[in-house]
Amino acid sequence: FTSAKFSSLRHHLKTHSDEKRHVCHLCPKAFHTATLLHNHVNTHTGNKPHKCSECDTAFVTRGELSRHRRYKHTLEKPFKCTVCEYSSVEASKMRRHVRSHTGERPYPCPLCSYASRDADKLKRHMLTHTGEKRYECYVCQARFTQRGTMKIHILQKHGENVPKHQCPHCSAFLSRKSDLGVHLRNLHSYMEEAVKCRHCEAAFHERYAFLQHRKTHRNEKKLRCAQCSCRCNR
Repeated sequence: FTSAKFSSLRHHLKTHSDEKRHVCHLCPKAFHTATLLHNHVNTHTGNKPHKCSECDTAFVTRGELSRHRRYKHTLEKPFKCTVCEYSSVEASKMRRHVRSHTGERPYPCPLCSYASRDADKLKRHMLTHTGEKRYECYVCQARFTQRGTMKIHILQKHGENVPKHQCPHCSAFLSRKSDLGVHLRNLHSYMEEAVKCRHCEAAFHERYAFLQHRKTHRNEKKLRCAQCSCRCNR
């Protein structure tokens, strides 16, 4: 985070503090700043002070209004990738996209070697450990821990009326052509800056090849004890 204003930096630093002095009077939640508390209270009261000038929609926060205007009215994508042609409406989406180039996965699973580019994918992954099956097939009501597994099930078991788009580079099947485009962009597009494996000297210009390579290290016991011959995964 960088800012031209010291006040903005001071405000941002509060988000890294464990201190949450601003407590909601309607529920037990507490927040780092008064602004976050104010926005939260609005979700209780239903107050939406930020109104769109081009339609009748209103929002709790100014950020939600800005995203709405970009998605629905201006179609502006101000956040542009410096490595490829990707651009985004939201800064958070751009941060996730950049990790597809760098290979950074800052959200590790505490129970296995899985790590994710974003927190939401880690939450979905954790369901594989808890056994919770929140995704239900709309045809036969079978339940699954992952949305992707449910999509594969629908394609394989109920695929007569579901359009199938197979990736020409791997075994993936996508239900929509737009999903295939996203898949090709995220996994099979050429990256000018190679992603390097943190376990060996290998480097890859395609994300799919990098992910396949990472699987070869999955069961390796990379950590060696300095006192004896014991080796461990973690």
